[in-house]
Amino acid sequence: MNAAANPRALRRPSRARFNQIVFGHLKKVRWQIAAGLACIAGTTAMALLAPWPLKLIFDHILLDKPWPAAFQPLLAALPAGEVPMLAAFAVSLVGIALFTGLFAYYQQFITSRIGFQIVHTLRGELFEHLQRLSLSFHNRARTGELMSKITSDTNLLKDVYGEYLLTFGTHILTVTGMMVVLFAIEWRLGLVVAASFPVLFVLLFHVLRRVKRSARRQRSNEGALASRVGEILGAVSLVQAFGRERYERARFDEESAQSMEESIRTARMEAAATRLVEVVTAVGTAIVAVFGGLQVIAGRMTPGDLLVFVSYVTGMYKPVKNMSRLSARMSKASVSADRIGEILEVEPEVRDAPDAIPARGLRGEIRFEHVTFGYEGDAPILRDVSFTIPAGKRVALVGASGAGKSTIANLIVRLYDASAGRVTIDGVDVRKYQRESLRREIGMVLQDTLLFGTTVRENIAYGKPDATDAEIEAAARQVHAHDFIMSLPEGYDEVLGEGGGTVSGGQRQRICLARALVKQPSILIMDEPTSAVDADSEALIRDAVHSAQAGKTTLVIAHQLYSVRDADWILVLRDGRIVEQGTHETLAARGGYYCELFRVDAGMAA
Repeated sequence: MNAAANPRALRRPSRARFNQIVFGHLKKVRWQIAAGLACIAGTTAMALLAPWPLKLIFDHILLDKPWPAAFQPLLAALPAGEVPMLAAFAVSLVGIALFTGLFAYYQQFITSRIGFQIVHTLRGELFEHLQRLSLSFHNRARTGELMSKITSDTNLLKDVYGEYLLTFGTHILTVTGMMVVLFAIEWRLGLVVAASFPVLFVLLFHVLRRVKRSARRQRSNEGALASRVGEILGAVSLVQAFGRERYERARFDEESAQSMEESIRTARMEAAATRLVEVVTAVGTAIVAVFGGLQVIAGRMTPGDLLVFVSYVTGMYKPVKNMSRLSARMSKASVSADRIGEILEVEPEVRDAPDAIPARGLRGEIRFEHVTFGYEGDAPILRDVSFTIPAGKRVALVGASGAGKSTIANLIVRLYDASAGRVTIDGVDVRKYQRESLRREIGMVLQDTLLFGTTVRENIAYGKPDATDAEIEAAARQVHAHDFIMSLPEGYDEVLGEGGGTVSGGQRQRICLARALVKQPSILIMDEPTSAVDADSEALIRDAVHSAQAGKTTLVIAHQLYSVRDADWILVLRDGRIVEQGTHETLAARGGYYCELFRVDAGMAA
């Protein structure tokens, strides 16, 4: 199994496609980012201004120290007298708080908006990409983990590329501005404060690196847990039928416990990072208070200067503490970015050729020319298969389970491409057709009756989204589904349960057949169309199939050989090879493998 087939196998994920999507979106919202940056500048300016009114009150009003020449323009704008000036500075404190709140409000609004937009864009791109990936990828991938990446992982990135980055920028700008002012006030004391940062950053780097490793394990455990839940809920009838509820609960508890323990470990390390900052903050504040007090006693600083110094030191360590929290969250989000990047870097195995042509109005001649196919790393399923289905003919494909019958259907519709040889339709290699146009020309009725939890009308129109009500009803009548649909409480507007669980198996199969016919395909492929239905439904479906075949090339895959005796041609598949072909009469007279299958089928029917 390679990395393309299994995303968990990728050890060094590339983020090229991920970065292209994210930064492409950020480029589109650059004016919003500019507005956010302006709010950051405003918030930083208010943080730098906040302690200065108190300094001026302490030094020049309460202690009556002379005003420096640089403040003369300010004095001219202030009212005369100590009490009016005190009131003016008090009002300025309120004004700074109001502007701080205003800038912070718009910054949060803008950054949240950008974050939600990025999540929306990423989810859409990831969902579309997953739909393009080949079936070999989906057969090996765990559905629950893919769902976790689309929902939880993208949601974690919302805060990083919206709020966290700009908030991080705010804190860095604030700390830088405060350090500049501190050095301007007293450079020796500024050096004391600056000396604490390298120690703090080394400690935080060590802790946050461990947080990232733990977060990767945590996200992996959560993906496995989601896969377990999806698997069990999808097979709940089997679990109940075998009385395995307690066993599945035990397995669920085991995986949930692993996820819980890793989450607790991550939370503990995040808390450790926060406590480190608090300890360094206390030490730094104590040092500043002692040395700053000595400077005031020596007359080299005023009490107001010390007040600004202590306020700035406290203000600096608070952003650093916040940055430690943000760094921990960004470390976890980086894991999510890696997980999403792993998926986005997987290339579809089945892609359109640069010179691919649209498939329109096909006659329906299908030819396999020495086709060999096997899943990656597995033994070939088909070996040197060659046959021709003339346009407009009804051909049956029979063989034991696992002989490769469904694989032939998948190669025709290009869910996979042949490993060797080629498949042609109307003489053109299917790899030369545009995939979407080719699939529009082919109607498929799968063995598994897959329906969506929406209305009957929408389920039938899924084969042709622009189908009119008349076309939908005509397709339903053609497969004898109209009467039972009209008996539903809401008729064609009846909302089906997930997977079509609110209607019978035969009814689901007829809706699926109507879905294939509503687009009037040139080629009709039916994989076991009458499997797992009762006798009455089988008769109705068989009659519907006969009416649906008129004028179309039809390939019917069947285990029940008596249902294809009237086919124009029968292909007999054994161990990945066509071992016999001909009409029912010819094959029956030959007494070969077909007769053996027919006898087994007749015995099972009896």
